[in-house]
Amino acid sequence: MKTDIQLRDDVLAELDWEPSLDAAQIGVEAKGGVITLEGRVASFGEKWDAERAAQRVAGVQSVAAELDVKLVGDTRRDDSDIASAVNHALAWQVFVPKHQIQALVEQGVVTLTGAVTWEYQRNAAASAVRYLTGVTGLSNQITINPAVTVAVVKEELEAALKRRAHDEAKRVGVAVSGSNVTLSGVVPDWRERSIARETAWNTPGVRSVTDDMRIA
Repeated sequence: MKTDIQLRDDVLAELDWEPSLDAAQIGVEAKGGVITLEGRVASFGEKWDAERAAQRVAGVQSVAAELDVKLVGDTRRDDSDIASAVNHALAWQVFVPKHQIQALVEQGVVTLTGAVTWEYQRNAAASAVRYLTGVTGLSNQITINPAVTVAVVKEELEAALKRRAHDEAKRVGVAVSGSNVTLSGVVPDWRERSIARETAWNTPGVRSVTDDMRIA
């Protein structure tokens, strides 16, 4: 088990290693496996990358990204320009269903709404706009409406977890209520936790996933 100081130092090193970040502008606090990122970044994409970098570090259980996005120079855009860029980005993203996603831009914050069939389509829409110039925040409110209701969601999900995860993660508990899945149990690191979540979201018929897993 890492001490708070060791965990903080590892996260700082990981941030410094990530080429998309200006790590000198980001402070790190660690307490009981919880990482808090503070400071200033030049884009929402950089804020996202900082959070992902922290999550990659072994021993990190959760991340609070309290980072301010401060646009500088020619990265500033008005909302109408951002909205136009968002519409084009969604139109050119092959995994985003056409005419099913709507976008609202207010003071640089993009809110996505609409409904899709799969979680990967929801993620693709967010990925399409996350790194656009001028974006300061992103709220992904797209819902998932499965094409079918699968009665064997639990069986298929458990089988998929056994195929994909390491031995420790195979002990993840799976509870299914209708199209809603709850994951529980203990996993060794954030990577295995992510694998379990992604596997649950990729199971046909799943509309929501509740993550009650712990890292130990």
